[in-house]
Amino acid sequence: MIGVKIMQSTVEERFQVSPYLVFFLVHSIQIGVGILTFQSEIVKWAGNDAWISILLTGTLIHVLIWMMFHVLNKEGTDVIAINQKIFGKWIGNLLNIAILLYFLLIAIVVIRVYFEVIQVWMFPRISLFSLCLFFLPLLYYIVEGGFRIVTGICFFGVILPLYLVLTLLFPLEFAHGENLLPIWNHSIKEILLSSKGMVISYIGFSTLFIYYPFIKEPKKSQKWAHYGIAFSTFLYLSTYIVTIVFYSEEQLISNLWPTLGLWKIMKMPFVERFEYIGISSWALVILPNITLALWCFMRGMKRIFGVKQRIILLIALLIILSIVPFIKGYNQIQQLSELLSYGGYIMMGGYIPFIFISHYIYSKVKKQNE
Repeated sequence: MIGVKIMQSTVEERFQVSPYLVFFLVHSIQIGVGILTFQSEIVKWAGNDAWISILLTGTLIHVLIWMMFHVLNKEGTDVIAINQKIFGKWIGNLLNIAILLYFLLIAIVVIRVYFEVIQVWMFPRISLFSLCLFFLPLLYYIVEGGFRIVTGICFFGVILPLYLVLTLLFPLEFAHGENLLPIWNHSIKEILLSSKGMVISYIGFSTLFIYYPFIKEPKKSQKWAHYGIAFSTFLYLSTYIVTIVFYSEEQLISNLWPTLGLWKIMKMPFVERFEYIGISSWALVILPNITLALWCFMRGMKRIFGVKQRIILLIALLIILSIVPFIKGYNQIQQLSELLSYGGYIMMGGYIPFIFISHYIYSKVKKQNE
């Protein structure tokens, strides 16, 4: 480890963003296609008690965010340099590449699942390749614009679709409050298995490892990251409670798109099929997921290999174009989502605690040597 050239990340102030915008960066990447489907995944294990698993997972994310900031604040740089510093150039860069591929996988899964929603609910005969050709130039334009543009998309991706929260009020007309009772009628094991099903909904906050140097006075942004996690937990909790009092457990288990089902019952004088509006508006919600993950992949690869960011971005988009149209049917999408879930388990339950402990040991050994 001694003598390794560390790639420190120095960012000019004109490319940085204010600390409070970390709220939008953290929250926006956690609310995506997962909130359309997560209920049927967690209800299988904990039933009406699955709301406990949502709170439990949210609490775990707060702990992981604290670990991340502890390491990042000590080093004042991104995870690329930290891995190289602790583990050396070769092992450090292997870890870095694995993390960046995980971010690219997030973008691929979000795009494919959203396209599936469009096909199932709106345009059954539309070509996946055509959707990619329409969507990818938009992604290129946003990501190539730089981190401040991506942050702006994250900001508007939270603010503009916020009206959709009000749609949770409509199903309450048909609510059955007794569906929440009895409380805590499931075992600890079932609650933990349900929490495991929530992982894929919360993933993405680890992008903080890459964009940390782009935050002005980053130590002040920690509280905003925690606020972002808290707001994500609130939305998942609210959505689940409304869903479980509207559906029975049996209906919820067999429903692949519970949130879209809630929109389908909405009737307004000026619109008959509100789910079309909701799905169209959801494009603003998933854009931050994709663009932030792609930007982190692009930035990290540039830091490792020194290749121009534009070239890396084009390669990433070509990878997406060569994969997404060929993932056919629900089973293949489910397999891809499970792969992302495993990556999320490794990141949340493995890498973040591992880098926290490794950094602690490294700091102690370095201090003793000095």
